[in-house]
Amino acid sequence: MTGDFNKANCSEFQAHLPELIGTGEDVSAHPHLQSCELCRALLADLETIADAARQLFPSAEPSDQVWEHIESAIKKDEDGGMEPGMAPGGR
Repeated sequence: MTGDFNKANCSEFQAHLPELIGTGEDVSAHPHLQSCELCRALLADLETIADAARQLFPSAEPSDQVWEHIESAIKKDEDGGMEPGMAPGGR
């Protein structure tokens, strides 16, 4: 995009909206939204959809057993795929 993004038209703003949301910053403070009711409504709809999705698929922290399995798999990979104490070529 060329020019000053703060003066983006709707098409330019909407093309960059996923990136803006991904930054975690307050998108509602963007200058384009101060003057564009259409894009404010779009952002409100997207926030509603995201909230509903979070309720449908709540995040859960993996158990300690999952992290131990991941750590074990990483160590196994770093050791060339061998179980601790195994000789090369052994099973």
